[in-house]
Amino acid sequence: MSTSAHPDDTAINTAEHAAINIAVIGGAFAGNLHAEAISLTRSARVCAGVSRSPASRAAFAERWNVPVFGSLTELIDAVRSGAVSCDAISIAVPNALHLHLTVEAAEAGLSVICEKPLAPTYAEAEAMVQTCAKAGVHLLYAEQLCFAPRYQRVKRMIDAGTFGDLVQIQHWERHGGPHAQWFYDPQQSGGGVLLDMGCHGIGVARWLKDNQPVVEVSAQLGTFVHREHPVEDHSLVTLRFADDTIAVIDSSWAAPGGIDERLEVLGTQGHVMADLARGQSLLAYSDAGFDATAEKVVQQAGLSWIAHDEAWTWGWHGEFAHFAEVLAGRAQPLLTGADGLEVLGIVCAAYVAAAEHRVLTPPWPTGDHLAVQPWLDRR
Repeated sequence: MSTSAHPDDTAINTAEHAAINIAVIGGAFAGNLHAEAISLTRSARVCAGVSRSPASRAAFAERWNVPVFGSLTELIDAVRSGAVSCDAISIAVPNALHLHLTVEAAEAGLSVICEKPLAPTYAEAEAMVQTCAKAGVHLLYAEQLCFAPRYQRVKRMIDAGTFGDLVQIQHWERHGGPHAQWFYDPQQSGGGVLLDMGCHGIGVARWLKDNQPVVEVSAQLGTFVHREHPVEDHSLVTLRFADDTIAVIDSSWAAPGGIDERLEVLGTQGHVMADLARGQSLLAYSDAGFDATAEKVVQQAGLSWIAHDEAWTWGWHGEFAHFAEVLAGRAQPLLTGADGLEVLGIVCAAYVAAAEHRVLTPPWPTGDHLAVQPWLDRR
């Protein structure tokens, strides 16, 4: 399968080159998505896996036909012995593990691709950026929505002046909540839906605005469905950019029925809406039940949306094709650790804004406390 199925998509160099070897850290849902995307780039390959779970190790090894290790230390020992060739690791594990893995990889000379968010605290994310810079390796921030073909098309239209001056960007992502329990534990995650999904919308809005500075942040948070957990399950964040464009980021774990993912852009001369969850899906009905409904759907019978190639639609394929070109020295990175750090800073500001019922302006809050902590302390 090509990494880009439409001539308008961002061009990816797929000429024959020596493959970039990427090891995937994490053998669950996200890790397998990363592996799938890597395997389809044609300029990179999955060279190994790492998982603490024996069952995940066995499943990952069988699916991707690669050696799988119980720790990053074991993988690095295999690289140093010449048993495994590896250029970079791709991190797809709970947020609390990101710093340790990044430091260990960077000190071994391996570049790092890190799933969003960078870390549960600003201090840890800052240390990740500084460590990779000191080691002279890449830290690439994995915000796959900036590579979603529909969103990339919106970006090109904005850049062409199709909608005039931008007035408002609105992004929303909603579903009934994560399946993995660590997302609800602030010690492992650093926060709830704002940190987990709000960072998507913040990252997309910054990208659409060419990373223009955000000058104001306000937020409203609440826990409406998952009341047995301490973190928020619904958030509404408002950003104001330096040119007065407004961005509204609507994120929820309190919405039943499967994932809903949309982007709307309003300008002085037009507007556009892109729907990732429904725009390329099949609407089907079955009494017998489905095995291919969209992510986070809990009812597998009746009327359902059937996803069409979720990994491509949501941008994972394009993301890793781009990252492979960056690691090979043939492209400049679209998203770096510095972008991830700025997104996390805005998230931290949103938690404070919600806790203190005020608008925050730069510089953003920093420190070694969990991103969500100011809001938890004021509940």
